[in-house]
Amino acid sequence: MGRQCEVSGKKTAFGNHITTRGKAKYLGGVGIKTTGVSRRCFRPNLQRIHVWLPNGTTRYVRVATSVIRSGILTLEVDGKLKTFPLIKASKGSAKARAELKNLYPI
Repeated sequence: MGRQCEVSGKKTAFGNHITTRGKAKYLGGVGIKTTGVSRRCFRPNLQRIHVWLPNGTTRYVRVATSVIRSGILTLEVDGKLKTFPLIKASKGSAKARAELKNLYPI
């Protein structure tokens, strides 16, 4: 699916960009006037990360940075929704992956 977080479901949202002129009344002006309204889109900050899944496999997942900060993933694994801690899979040698797997058992 394009531009959507696989965990939280965040996707592109739309809104308005409002252009104004003038000075606010509380600052001593006569008020702010709207001179233009145009459409804009709010895009989620998606990152493609390599994660370990509870069944022992690894997978690339496109997730929002808010999910990465929270450190918890809820994904469909083997047909069931599972919540587990976010552990990034290491790129490189099998030895490095094995050491990380021993540090963070799932």
